[in-house]
Amino acid sequence: MSDLSIELTAPNGRKYTQPTGLFINNEFVKSKSGNKITSINPTDETEITSVYAAGAEDVDIAVSAARKAFKDPSWRDMATSDRGSLMFNLSKLVEEHAQTLATIETWDNGDQTRLTKSGSTGKPYSVALNEDVAEVAGTLKYYGGYADKLHGQVIDTNPAKFAYTIREPLGVCGQIIPWNYPLAMAAWKLGPAIACGNTVVLKAAEQTPLSILYFANLIKEAGFPPGVINILNGYGKDCGAAIASHLDIDKIAFTGSTSTGRQIMKSASVNLKNITLETGGKSPLLVFADAELEQAVKWAHGGIMSNMGQICTATSRILVQEEIYSKFIDMFKATIQEVSKVGDPFQDSTFQGPQVTKAQYERILRYIESGKNEGATLATGGIPFKSPNGKGFFIEPTVFTNVKDTMTIYREEVFGPFVVIASFKTEDEAVQKANDSTYGLGSAVFTSDLTRAHRIARRIEAGMVWVNSSNDSDFRIPFGGVKQSGVGRELGEEGLRAYTNAKAVHVNLGTRL
Repeated sequence: MSDLSIELTAPNGRKYTQPTGLFINNEFVKSKSGNKITSINPTDETEITSVYAAGAEDVDIAVSAARKAFKDPSWRDMATSDRGSLMFNLSKLVEEHAQTLATIETWDNGDQTRLTKSGSTGKPYSVALNEDVAEVAGTLKYYGGYADKLHGQVIDTNPAKFAYTIREPLGVCGQIIPWNYPLAMAAWKLGPAIACGNTVVLKAAEQTPLSILYFANLIKEAGFPPGVINILNGYGKDCGAAIASHLDIDKIAFTGSTSTGRQIMKSASVNLKNITLETGGKSPLLVFADAELEQAVKWAHGGIMSNMGQICTATSRILVQEEIYSKFIDMFKATIQEVSKVGDPFQDSTFQGPQVTKAQYERILRYIESGKNEGATLATGGIPFKSPNGKGFFIEPTVFTNVKDTMTIYREEVFGPFVVIASFKTEDEAVQKANDSTYGLGSAVFTSDLTRAHRIARRIEAGMVWVNSSNDSDFRIPFGGVKQSGVGRELGEEGLRAYTNAKAVHVNLGTRL
């Protein structure tokens, strides 16, 4: 063991070497201040280990490394197919190290259930392994395939001019990822940035600093030149702020809260950085009387209770047509009783693990009190879950009914296993209630009438609409929101647009003055 790594044994018995430094220029280094962040296991509140926390001086060093790499021929002039091959290498290494990556992800943030494309939900560790880490590998492979398929166009104007465009990388990209899906969010941002030929300084969330550092080992092994991808841990007020305001960073991509997104936007304006923001949500899920009710209940349950409700697109406002309102609530509560087993995320029988931190746990409890005080009906849950050892940040799945659209719990993002269920009479009322939000990230519609589904999909103010499903996102499909849920799009071919500039070249073929 060195002072830049530590040998750890996870709760599932897996042993591995955990890096603890800042990853700059393909090497792990200490922070200049020597300050550290301690990672806490949210299942039992014990310390896992501490890692170095970057400050402004460390950000300067990482940005300089990224700028040097961006200009160096080893990266700048690399054949695009070779760039793609490096991404394929990294994807393959993620697959080879999947068990360790899934172990760290589960341990560090209580990683839990994730809705699958079939609408069922996985098991805690198995979900981190078979879905989350698989998505990381898949995203990197997907964008690796695009590396040699980026091109401009010839634009015909007149015989005296030859005009064409070139898609060029932006330069140094600062990327700030959240704590709910650390590795997946890193892949969502790294994939398109690297495929387009940029270099990156990526900051992990201070709550979940471990899995991204193990992933950093694989970057060097994959063959990326030094400085192309740099990974820092650090606090938002220090490291994150320094990245957002840095004069030598050309782009900021951020996923997190809307309030932090506003600060990022302000800081990035200092040099008019290109920005992509994916921020908060209070996504509606509409259930019409003609919907296949059993399926609607299952998808609605997974859409909010997966990953302990810690999903930006969680469909946390359920709107049900009044003639089936009571029946839906009964079936929803029964599904919670049957499916939502709370406990240790390393146990196969567990559906819901702990909230990521004590602060998040306490935040949810405050919203529960707010719901009670404002007169909503607490249908189930609303209390901490007591684990056998009395430790951990567990909360019972919570459902409020008879919720008015003026209530705090209806309007604000809670980010936990917490859902409000309200009713509507008509399609117009359903759309009005769905759109009555400052957010516009995801949405879902359940109906057997596909004409209605397509009609509502156009009318809902959201970046994404799921018809007869919820939260079954795919890295090949654009992801993002409107209103205060963000700026720009990630994933799919659309995600590449955020990481290139179009340069226009005008060639005079004969016009003389």
